[in-house]
Amino acid sequence: MADKKIQLAIIGATGYTGREALAILVNHPHVEVRHLQSLEFVGEDVVDVFPQLIGRISLKITKPDVPAVVRDCNCAMLCVPHTAAAEMASQLLKGGVRVIDYSADFRLLDVVEYNRTYNVEHKHPELMKDAVYGLPELHREKIKAAKLVANPGCYPTSVILAGAPLVRNKLIKTDSIIADSKSGVSGAGRSLNLRTLFAECNETVSAYNIGKHRHQPEMTQELSRLAGTNVAVLFVPHLIPMTRGILSTVYFDLVKKMDAKEVHSLFSDFYKNDYFVKVLPLGKLPNTGDVAKTNFCHIGVTIAPDGKLVVVSAIDNLIKGASGQAIQNMNVMFGLPEEKGFY
Repeated sequence: MADKKIQLAIIGATGYTGREALAILVNHPHVEVRHLQSLEFVGEDVVDVFPQLIGRISLKITKPDVPAVVRDCNCAMLCVPHTAAAEMASQLLKGGVRVIDYSADFRLLDVVEYNRTYNVEHKHPELMKDAVYGLPELHREKIKAAKLVANPGCYPTSVILAGAPLVRNKLIKTDSIIADSKSGVSGAGRSLNLRTLFAECNETVSAYNIGKHRHQPEMTQELSRLAGTNVAVLFVPHLIPMTRGILSTVYFDLVKKMDAKEVHSLFSDFYKNDYFVKVLPLGKLPNTGDVAKTNFCHIGVTIAPDGKLVVVSAIDNLIKGASGQAIQNMNVMFGLPEEKGFY
């Protein structure tokens, strides 16, 4: 692969995730971005949309054109809404293009669960069985051979990584997990939304969609797969007045008494070969500032005086929670080191 460029298209390139992907990809030695497609800013140079890229890339935004991508590319990132992604993915896969889908269209294994969660009928349920959930730390081998990768949601990335070592080793009660997550405003995307206007969200913190957020089924699905049994997660998301970042504090009931040193050793061993997951020294807890604009997930563990285990994880919602993870997946799919192009 080192001698052959990845010919890449980004469809839906003018949102925050498109910007973040491009900021990394312009430095990637094995990638040539061939198409930047969007329904907005058609005909404009990408540097007029994202001035921070001036002098680093020269491409115009074109309208979505799947046949052009099939003609010119061997990989496509779909930064488009759910339902729109499924149809594009179907056409791209038929044309031999490998697909990394940022939307939710292929994250869930069960089409009935997808239809219920998103209140819409899946357009291409036949593709769901072939999609690989794109969390490299858990599904690296499957991602290597995948034609279709479902890039995880931002909240699920932070919560699943916080819980994976515990459920895999059957160390916690699976019916009492509580995930309290706080996200910056960029998680809502670049479109205008009353709730995310500066005057509406500045100087205030609010919880929303308690126990019914559409990312919750992803968490329960992936943790249940790891546990080999049904796992229940009560997920409580919050919007906080900052631009980027997610901090998840996840509470677990241990099935046997363990001290913090034992738990820390378990996490360190579980992620010892994962470049982008850093288990902090015992006694240290992560914060969003330390992972901002990076693809790293920082994890800290502690045990409360009552014996409850608390795991805190921090990611950048636009990088490890979206575009950085997509590039990490792309690297795995094309046989490159996962960190290639990042730093």
